[in-house]
Amino acid sequence: MNSAKLRQLWFELYGNDAGASTFERLLQLLDNYNVRNSTRHVGGLNQRDTILITYPDQVQEAGRHPLTVLAEFGTRRFMDIVTGVHILPFYPWTSDDGFSVVDYRAVDPRYGDWDDVRKLGVHFRLMFDAVVNHMSASSAWFQSMLADDPRYRDYFIVPDADDDLTRVVRPRALPLLTPYRTASGEKMFWTTFSADQVDLNYANPSVLLEILDVLRFYVSQGAEFIRLDAIAYLWKEAGTSCIHLPQTHRIIQLFRAVLDEIAPYVMLITETNVPHMDNISYFGDSANEAQMVYNFSLPPLVLHAFHTGSAEVLSHWAGSLGLPSNKVTFFNFLASHDGIGLNPLRGILPETEIEILVRRAQSHGGLVSYKTDVDGSQRPYELNISYFDALNDPNIDEPLDLQVDRFLAAHAILLTMRGVPGIYFHSFVGTRNWLDGVHQSGHNRTINRRKLGMGDLTAALADPNTRQARVLFRLGHLLKIRRRHAAFHPHGSQHVIFLASTVFAVLRVSPDGLDKVLCLQNVSDHDEVVNLLHSLPPLGSFSRNLINGQDPVSKSGELILHPYQTVWLAE
Repeated sequence: MNSAKLRQLWFELYGNDAGASTFERLLQLLDNYNVRNSTRHVGGLNQRDTILITYPDQVQEAGRHPLTVLAEFGTRRFMDIVTGVHILPFYPWTSDDGFSVVDYRAVDPRYGDWDDVRKLGVHFRLMFDAVVNHMSASSAWFQSMLADDPRYRDYFIVPDADDDLTRVVRPRALPLLTPYRTASGEKMFWTTFSADQVDLNYANPSVLLEILDVLRFYVSQGAEFIRLDAIAYLWKEAGTSCIHLPQTHRIIQLFRAVLDEIAPYVMLITETNVPHMDNISYFGDSANEAQMVYNFSLPPLVLHAFHTGSAEVLSHWAGSLGLPSNKVTFFNFLASHDGIGLNPLRGILPETEIEILVRRAQSHGGLVSYKTDVDGSQRPYELNISYFDALNDPNIDEPLDLQVDRFLAAHAILLTMRGVPGIYFHSFVGTRNWLDGVHQSGHNRTINRRKLGMGDLTAALADPNTRQARVLFRLGHLLKIRRRHAAFHPHGSQHVIFLASTVFAVLRVSPDGLDKVLCLQNVSDHDEVVNLLHSLPPLGSFSRNLINGQDPVSKSGELILHPYQTVWLAE
């Protein structure tokens, strides 16, 4: 055990006095733990890996546990196209569709039990959420603090009246502090995200020890990926922004060091919906923090490319992407249970262009969520809209084929980018906006969180003419091709090539340099002619289209890309 490294991180957080009195408890926690080793996935990541993002009750059937139904549907429909499943929070919860957790160590009985989770893990690599910035106000931990239970007295944050909180960065347009009545009177508690999501106090070493124990429990239940939700806000310090603080990075480094000791195959993924440079800081030195970070700039930039018919901004951004080593990579996605974040665009697009995206989403039936800045003003934080409708205006009567072409083109870009793709369940079936759900819940994000009946979904997929069947078939086809080519390895290289303003072009090369695929994507609604012999470098040797087996390149090196056409060329 690398106790010296653990000791250094622990004492940096808590100082000599508190560190010395609690460090032995950390060592005992590790000594008493015997985790089951993974035997199926010790090889790490490769081009076969794609993660399905889904709610535990995404597919429902009367009289059956949703996790059982999900496992059945998943093994029937996804076994040959994805390797992993990110089950969004399946713990008991009170709000935010699972992200206000009551008990970290339990499965909500509405979904099933731990046996159901482990059974899903027989066929898929599992990603669990560690929702450890905050906890439900109904949790036993918080209720015990309200009752002045000595063990939990400092588990949550009660700022002093004279603390300077003016610089705190707010991810929501909601109050930072919420009053609760305790056994010793009313107190104001720190609630970054909502009144029901009370922030944990990591200045108390006992809290961090408790959370480390939760992480090791998740590993024992089969987690191979642990998603650190809203991790950027973890440590609070009066007089600061309370985001991206050095102490937060040290805690992630402790998470990584502990997991490296007990389960080195487990990977951390940080979820930080922030500007790009802040986001990639969670790679640390590439060996001490997250193995993957969410690539939050990708979804809005892809949307911008198709809205404008120009790949120039996307290409310049993708060309600038670098990784500190081949030990880390991006978790790439277009849609998730949340909206399309706008903060990651800041510094890449001017505010005028972001405002155009906002208005376009609204015209497509979408909604907009706002955040409060330090000066008290509000500005758009995310677009709440299904990705299918973000690309395709539901008010326009377009042929279904064209809509599906546009949607698949966006996902082809996702699949060409260096990293591991994460695909939201609703993207696999091209779900449209669910405004009725917004009206029922009162929450904008519900627009993209519709639950599906097993019978209705099965019937839709059985008809090859439906939107759902077309999207799943064609997306599955791309994923099957991707799995066969090491050029798409998440640690392979990525070279952006500028062929035309309407074309996103990337040369992917396998880590050993032996497999190469040239990926071309027309983001416009008109034909575009490119010449591969005249490109820099010349790419005339790439001619065989992996998608249909044809050779679309003329002898002179010209290639016609039809509207929204995807071409993956091999030598």
